[in-house]
Amino acid sequence: MADKLKFALALALVAAGVVGFYLLSEQALVLRVLSVLAGVAAGVAVAWFSEPGRRFVNFAREAVVETKKVVWPSRKETFQTTGLVFAFVVVMAIFLWLTDKSLEWVLYDLVLGWK
Repeated sequence: MADKLKFALALALVAAGVVGFYLLSEQALVLRVLSVLAGVAAGVAVAWFSEPGRRFVNFAREAVVETKKVVWPSRKETFQTTGLVFAFVVVMAIFLWLTDKSLEWVLYDLVLGWK
């Protein structure tokens, strides 16, 4: 129950920051943006100490660890793969254009007799 209250308080703080942005409409833009940032920062700080917040932080840390394990392609492999994708797109475009023109010829010239 306490975690739900913390989460509700975090959402309320973020909402208060957004409301502050509109209430300070006659102030400088910097002050209005700082209002939103303060609301978001306060909301994150409160959410950080809830159980879902701790689970999210743990998930984020594990995601960073897993990302470091990924073997990223080299520059050469990236260019080769990109080239293959472009070549495939060109081949498919030509194929679809030929299919379209063939069906157009069959329908308009042979079936309907329009020239």
